[in-house]
Amino acid sequence: MTVLYQCTKCGETAAVTTRNPRCACGGLWKLKYDLPKFEESLIDRDEWSIFRYRKFMPLADDTWRDVTMGEGMTPIVRFDEDLLLKMDYFMPTLSFKDRGAAVLVSHCKAIGVDSVVQDSSGNAGNSVAAYSGRVGIACEIFVPEGTSPKKIDMIRAHGAKVNVVPGTRDHCADVCRSKVAEEGKYYCNHVYNPFFYEGTKTYIYEVFEQLHRIPARIFLPLGNGTLFLGAIFALEHLLTSEVIEKMPQIIAIQSEHCAPFAAARKLGLKKPALVTPTPTLAEGIAIGQPMRGEEILEKIYQYDIEIVEIPEDAILPARAALAAKGIYCEHTTAGNYAAYLKYKEQHGDVSDSLITMCGAGLKSDH
Repeated sequence: MTVLYQCTKCGETAAVTTRNPRCACGGLWKLKYDLPKFEESLIDRDEWSIFRYRKFMPLADDTWRDVTMGEGMTPIVRFDEDLLLKMDYFMPTLSFKDRGAAVLVSHCKAIGVDSVVQDSSGNAGNSVAAYSGRVGIACEIFVPEGTSPKKIDMIRAHGAKVNVVPGTRDHCADVCRSKVAEEGKYYCNHVYNPFFYEGTKTYIYEVFEQLHRIPARIFLPLGNGTLFLGAIFALEHLLTSEVIEKMPQIIAIQSEHCAPFAAARKLGLKKPALVTPTPTLAEGIAIGQPMRGEEILEKIYQYDIEIVEIPEDAILPARAALAAKGIYCEHTTAGNYAAYLKYKEQHGDVSDSLITMCGAGLKSDH
């Protein structure tokens, strides 16, 4: 399989072995390769991880075997007659980010990268730190102030250096990218590097394999768009493979305190609206300047995706309601349920809905 990076702006291609985090024109990379049709016969049912779907991933070799920790294959739990929960915090580092990190770190190891840096609100940094530590790649993570101390403790436990940056999540990213530019470090970033989305695609593959169908409504948290884009790519794959007849109804979730896509959708903008984020418990999606914003908005308009904003004062009650039924999740994840309840109030019919439980509760208590 021939795999290339292709710029999302100018269309130029580059080898995936490049250390450049983006094209010279400033555009971000996407992957260019021939994706086989989705057929269940191509799933390796003897492999109990996301790499059971490796026939649908542009992997260079079998490096993934040294990287995987059994991520994925998370159960789907029926919460009530209308709602299914995909338990994606049942992962090695307790968040869905392990899907993307396992594939991205496999790529890094395969091309000989020995040191990486990344910025994160906590979960992605923890995941990259864990998988990097597993295969001996030095790792440095930048997190914004206010990040859960337990997430920081986990990152350090995996052997990574942690830099806590004053200011917003977006400023934290700027500081990290400056280090990449100045020191030539490999930017093992879940937003920039398209190999990460090859991992998050498996969220949908699993749902289809487990249910033998796709639910009518899929709610997806939307900050930087790592799960959102991965899910869309996988659904498009199922659609073009004629495995499903139509796209499900997709509802994107943003925080009312940081909703650049919701504002852009209302105004019909082609770029995310300029917003000033204010503090929110939904720290995992508090992204004021999403780097793949134009790409995400294209998908929002293409599939007429609705966006629901999480009421800030509904997050803790939603978390308590989930916990009362045995689901102990972090605040951003509780926001998914809060958004679902708001959507239910607005629209009534929410039958056959799926939301993700993307992060565990213990590491976010602060």
